[in-house]
Amino acid sequence: MSQETWKSPYLSLILCTFIILISYGTRQSFGLFLIPISDAIAGGRVEPFSFAVSMQTLIVGLSVPFVSAIADKWLGPVKMLVAGGSLYALGMVLLGQASSEMHLTLSVGVLSGLAAAGCGLPMLLSVVGRVAPENRRSLWFGIVSAGGTGGQMFLVPLNDYLLERMDWTDAITILAAVIFAIVPMAMLAGKASGDALDQKKDHQTLGQALKEARNHKSFIFLCLGFFTCGFQVQFVVTHLPKYLEDTGTGATIGAHAIALIGLTNVIGTALAGMLGGKFKKKNLLASLYIGRSLVMLAFFLSPITQMSVYIFAACIGFLWLATVPLTAGLVSGFFGPRYMATLYAIAFLSHQIGGFLSTWMGGIVRDTTGSYDQWWWIIIFGGMLAALFHLPIQERPVERLAQPA
Repeated sequence: MSQETWKSPYLSLILCTFIILISYGTRQSFGLFLIPISDAIAGGRVEPFSFAVSMQTLIVGLSVPFVSAIADKWLGPVKMLVAGGSLYALGMVLLGQASSEMHLTLSVGVLSGLAAAGCGLPMLLSVVGRVAPENRRSLWFGIVSAGGTGGQMFLVPLNDYLLERMDWTDAITILAAVIFAIVPMAMLAGKASGDALDQKKDHQTLGQALKEARNHKSFIFLCLGFFTCGFQVQFVVTHLPKYLEDTGTGATIGAHAIALIGLTNVIGTALAGMLGGKFKKKNLLASLYIGRSLVMLAFFLSPITQMSVYIFAACIGFLWLATVPLTAGLVSGFFGPRYMATLYAIAFLSHQIGGFLSTWMGGIVRDTTGSYDQWWWIIIFGGMLAALFHLPIQERPVERLAQPA
């Protein structure tokens, strides 16, 4: 088979989708490990593992702008994806050998957080943003983002299956082997992208791009809104199994619910990407955040049954990562695809800070009060606030893109 055979933007799209399926699906599985790891290492307290997972969320957010800048300026996204996949697998191996709360924080929090920054959405959207046809870029962003929740459909049930049949340490080792598959897929994606990832033809410097973004008010409002996205989804995916155990419904139902969220969001995210090419993205985003809060409010106020959990999961899943292709589409629309990884990573940092605070504080509230009720009210209110942040956004490219090349 000739080298030219591998040069296909569609193959690059497929591979990037599978990479995020593994990378994101892994992170969405940590809620299943909350109970066995907490019982084995922290005497049943959920706060230590909640802190480790929230630390990973924060580390991803803090490091991804720097990781993306290194990829944009020097290494390129493919080498960064290879490095990230390798370190992520190593982090999971070390998690399987953890024997103390400090080990939890260093393995799943710090090392895996740094690794996930190198093989997460900012890097993958950067690749797709450069190989996608311009008129279908928003749709392709939606497909890759849907792949992330596709990981919930496959990896969450897989990990639940493994945990029912073996010790959590063995399940983590198998997960590490799955993560390592990112490495060969990233190499193939680089071949498939061909010359599209060649950045020498772009003349804007990274410093100029950062200055341009810093002075862009719509970009700032977009980042503020994206904070709430992480604030809501990371709490739900980490603490829903424990919340359902507290209510007597059972943690296993939580695993099924997270998988169902992934199933419905494959549809919702792809649809959001398609609609983003036809309607104002800021209005779609505002509607998504309001919709999330209303779904959470209805779930929280209703009696908790298996049926209400599944209805909640189906509805919230439809809105789950539908924000990502729209947010990425706005970033690309504002500034162009050249520094997509770095500029989207800045918005992603805001998202991860929200996820860090919500995951950690949710665990603290649960341990302190014995209930998650107070925190549900806070994340519900957050969605309403996020909708307001999108109203002042102006959807138009910077003047530089309107000038002749």
